[in-house]
Amino acid sequence: MKKLLALVLALCAAVSLCACGSTSTPAATTAAAAADAPAATEAPATAAKKDVKELKWGSVHPETQVVTQMMMKAIDEINANAEGIHVTGYPNGVLGGSSDLVEGVQEGMVDIITEGPAQFASWIPKAAQVEAPYLWQSVEHMQKALNGEYKDTLNELFQQVDVRIMGSFYYGTRQLTTNKPVSTLADLKGMKIRVPQSDLYIKMVEAWGASATPMNINELYMALQTGTVDGQDNPLPTVKSAKFYEVQKSISLTNHLVDSVWPTINLNTWNKLTDTQKGWVMEAVEAARVACDEQNIKTESEVQDFLREQGLTIYEADVAAFADHVLETYLADPISDTWDKDLLAQIQAMA
Repeated sequence: MKKLLALVLALCAAVSLCACGSTSTPAATTAAAAADAPAATEAPATAAKKDVKELKWGSVHPETQVVTQMMMKAIDEINANAEGIHVTGYPNGVLGGSSDLVEGVQEGMVDIITEGPAQFASWIPKAAQVEAPYLWQSVEHMQKALNGEYKDTLNELFQQVDVRIMGSFYYGTRQLTTNKPVSTLADLKGMKIRVPQSDLYIKMVEAWGASATPMNINELYMALQTGTVDGQDNPLPTVKSAKFYEVQKSISLTNHLVDSVWPTINLNTWNKLTDTQKGWVMEAVEAARVACDEQNIKTESEVQDFLREQGLTIYEADVAAFADHVLETYLADPISDTWDKDLLAQIQAMA
């Protein structure tokens, strides 16, 4: 896995070197943008250019998703305003899957990533609990905890593996899409449901009585189209942007997870930045977070009508039954043995 990520990074670096523009060219947000730059703009590196810290940002999320678009805007802001820093973005799984990126940011092979906290669970077991189904009662509940009261507590955990949390972006409230109506747990029996590469999600789907199939999101459309999986869970704006409505027939409003993705930075990379550079980076990321949250909340309020127009039928799931069964299953499973139950109780009490 390390060798694969190192090879991908080497190839991306080679492409960027072959296609990088002069210092007057606007900073390319993505490696693809750099590759498309005309060769005529090339110029020898200057002494000032050598002093620039070249950083890499990676994500599995495609450029059609709001979280990616806002992070790319943050990168543009950093490149335009933060003297001495240049960030190149690699969205859409260019640098590998979620586990590759999570391992890479800890080891400094990639500087910044945007991933869900549960992806860090193999290294930080307690990180998974903030992505537990039915923990968050609302977007406001999640934002208050993850961008406020408990951000420092979580950062202490992450810094043990050389990673710093930069913020928590609202990804959306996850719902279930399938090709058959689902209103109760019994309706899911025998179905194959795609999940992210996380034990937390695997346990959730197994608690539903379905079979979990982990895979990266950039493989999901084809898997739904070919019947490799019967359904998937994602926020409805993602269902729209990824066009999953073309290969699914129904939506079940399970409201099982108010989901977040976290921009995180390698701690050594962070420590090498000046205070001024850190300020520019955090200002850009915070502006991206606010814009992402606002856009996803707005889109969620509008997207159901769009999806109905595409021919999908929307069902109200028995959320109380789903929640009671899933939480009971989690708390009885060894997956929760390492969780901080006191912290969990404090978070629940904030709702």
